[in-house]
Amino acid sequence: MSIAAPVVHPFHHAGTGTWSYVVADAASGGAAIVDPVLDFDMASGRTGTASAQALADCVQAHGYVVRWLLETHAHADHLSAAQWLKATFWPRVPVAIGEGIRSVQARFREVFDLGPGFAVDGSQFDHLFAAGESFALGGLACRAIPVPGHTSDSNAYLVGDALFSGDSLFMPDGGTARCDFPGGSAATLYRSIRRLFDELPDDTRVFICHDYGPGGREPACETTIGAQKRDNIHVRDGIDEAGFVATREARDATLAMPALIIPSVQVNIRAGALPAPRGNGIRYLDFPLDTL
Repeated sequence: MSIAAPVVHPFHHAGTGTWSYVVADAASGGAAIVDPVLDFDMASGRTGTASAQALADCVQAHGYVVRWLLETHAHADHLSAAQWLKATFWPRVPVAIGEGIRSVQARFREVFDLGPGFAVDGSQFDHLFAAGESFALGGLACRAIPVPGHTSDSNAYLVGDALFSGDSLFMPDGGTARCDFPGGSAATLYRSIRRLFDELPDDTRVFICHDYGPGGREPACETTIGAQKRDNIHVRDGIDEAGFVATREARDATLAMPALIIPSVQVNIRAGALPAPRGNGIRYLDFPLDTL
């Protein structure tokens, strides 16, 4: 029996290499937005909404009705635009993430000294998906799939025949995401990916969250489970857990920290909300020294 195929509109954010998506059920027009990006210039501290507006424009041009704003995890390389989209266009639409966000919030509450007033129960989000929880997008059956390893809160979303894999998988020639952030584990990521390979049909479409154009090729965002099993340079069939862990950890040891990790995490553990203004009416992000 064939699985329904949603319409997927990809949007590339060149500054961070991020792919965001509008995914929709063509029959009903029900739609979700996955991993929206808030433009941010670190040097000036300026935020912008052009990238998020492009997602809203797509929704409006096609007459979609947004039902979900989905985050695959608390990203370390870009600020989420979920709250801006919610406040500006869809105030009743839930911002959702996997329930693993609680452990990420607890860890970074200490790093950023947010104090006991910062809740670490995920309540900044409108919905926390349990492992394997089903939901619907119009007539499309959907499921939240935990894929920890890159981070402890990493989640993928299966929407019809389309998997939004977050940072677990890159394009086959890009391999997989790093696992050296707090709460990350290369062994856990290997097991998460192998579960996807074992459970999903080879023709499942896979839409990734990041691509940096290895070898100078143009950024790409769509592959399949079959192509990943056959060609992924880190985790294809025939590579065992020990081999993957050795390769992943050696690669991670060479990587610099993401340029926007400090501001991104502070915003994204708040579900994309900026910190509250201080007494002078200005919002601030803290910069801890010698911690990450």
